[in-house]
Amino acid sequence: MDEINKRTKKEFVSVWVRDPRIQKADSWQSYVDYEICVHTNSMCFRKKTSCVRRRYREFVWLKQRLQDNALLIDVPVLPSKNPFFSMNNTQHVQQRMIGLQEFLEKAPSNIRTLYRQPMIHDREAEVGS
Repeated sequence: MDEINKRTKKEFVSVWVRDPRIQKADSWQSYVDYEICVHTNSMCFRKKTSCVRRRYREFVWLKQRLQDNALLIDVPVLPSKNPFFSMNNTQHVQQRMIGLQEFLEKAPSNIRTLYRQPMIHDREAEVGS
């Protein structure tokens, strides 16, 4: 039993948000996406390091899934959707990126709950094989 406890204590999952980019959906619409990187030694993940690109609305989706699955766990808040958000304003983009990073850092520490969310693992093969 002590061996299992030692392995569990040594497990870690580091998630970070970086590299915001403006993407053009079409000639009229654009959005900002962010690179989400995961580094872990957890057995729950197939790859030890993976990165994907996600936009704000996918964080909203993840938060909703966590709320649906969380019975007694407080789900952290996302940075609010600012009606005056400008993707051309570096400060707005940086503030949102920091808020998304804080959301992921405060997200429930239950790795299996996070792992079941496709936002993190469905495209592990996208970056770095």
